[in-house]
Amino acid sequence: MTKRRKTINKILSGSADQNIDFNELTHLLHALGFSNRIKGGHHIFFKEDIEEIVNLQPKQDNKAKPYQVKQIRNIILKYNLKTGNDEL
Repeated sequence: MTKRRKTINKILSGSADQNIDFNELTHLLHALGFSNRIKGGHHIFFKEDIEEIVNLQPKQDNKAKPYQVKQIRNIILKYNLKTGNDEL
């Protein structure tokens, strides 16, 4: 199982929102086709045909904030997003 697949499984399960690495989450968003810009500590992700704009900031331990992981999970499910070779 690839690292990306493990990250997707952790996010979709909803059982590890507080233990998602920030860098893994940003790499996943890029794999899902999101573009981003960085302004200070804010990583702002957007994608054509996705109405939500995702604003992420890492915690001090470089983990993603749980509520932001939940936002990503909801977007993945709402739009049925898939990465290149991974089926969700």
